[in-house]
Amino acid sequence: MNLQRLSVSLFTLITAVSIVLAAATIWLFLTNPITVATAVNEGDVSPLVRNIAAVLMQALSGILKYL
Repeated sequence: MNLQRLSVSLFTLITAVSIVLAAATIWLFLTNPITVATAVNEGDVSPLVRNIAAVLMQALSGILKYL
């Protein structure tokens, strides 16, 4: 029973992280398409990861302002 509960929790965590990263990537694509296009064209993902991290930090700081 414990293994089943752990697997459901782990699946939920992975799903939630995937949804957040997908939403941040879509938001970045809509707000800064040149960075996304350059990262895809050159194969260099560091600017893309840096911008996704910045978007997530802005969202987190916005959420924390309300608390």
